[in-house]
Amino acid sequence: MKSFLPAVAEQLFRDIQKIYQETTQIPDDLLIALKFVFGTCALPALDLVDQRSVTCLSSPSGRKAFQVIGASGRLYTCFLYCHYCPCPAFTYTVLRRNQGLLCKHILAIYLCQAMAVTQQESVSDQQMSAVLSGSGAP
Repeated sequence: MKSFLPAVAEQLFRDIQKIYQETTQIPDDLLIALKFVFGTCALPALDLVDQRSVTCLSSPSGRKAFQVIGASGRLYTCFLYCHYCPCPAFTYTVLRRNQGLLCKHILAIYLCQAMAVTQQESVSDQQMSAVLSGSGAP
């Protein structure tokens, strides 16, 4: 799968993964690097990780989608394979103004994956179709 992130971000996630597996903590130097690379969305993304707000939906056909419960309680269905989140911050900051790599929801997904704390939910292909079409939750 093609990565949409710069090499420095990819390396940061690998470092977080390695150290988190060993210590179940992210050290201060990596938190500072996270803030430096991702800016203002780093802290809110870490809050979403702490709240276990990220779920990976998987269907028998192999489709995957991520659902993130935002700070406001709204559910966002995000797609890493095309680097997309329907939240206003992604549309405005990432797509329109090109001022950020991603929104807090997508960053939370990357962090959860690196830390292996993503909630997992299996859904039927029919349920996944409903999620992908935006007509319903699993």
